[in-house]
Amino acid sequence: MELTKTLKDFIEEGADWERKQTSLKGVSLIRLPATKNRAASLAIDINPVGENGLPMKKKGIMIMNAAELAAFRATFNNEKVDSLIAALEDVLPERKSAGKPAKADVLQI
Repeated sequence: MELTKTLKDFIEEGADWERKQTSLKGVSLIRLPATKNRAASLAIDINPVGENGLPMKKKGIMIMNAAELAAFRATFNNEKVDSLIAALEDVLPERKSAGKPAKADVLQI
C-alpha cells in the first residue's frame, strides 16, 4: 500500500520528466507529462548498471504496462537474439564505459 501511495504522490506532484531511482539496481521511474489526449503517467525505465555502478546505456527501455514487459521478456529470451549478440561481439571492438555517479534519492520497492 505504501508503494501505491508513493506512486500516486509522484504522478501528482512530480515534475515533467522527473526521474526517481528505486531500490532495484538499473530500474527507475519517470513521470511522463500530460498531453492533449492523456493525463500525466509513469513509466518504468530499465537501464542496467555496469560494474562501475553507472548505467550501461545513455537511455534505457521505458515500459508502461504488463503487455510491453511480456513482449520485451519474450524477445530477450529468444535464443536467436543470443546468437545475434554473440556474432556482434565477434565483429565489434570492445567499448570503454564512462559516466556520472548515481544519485542518493531512492524509492524502496
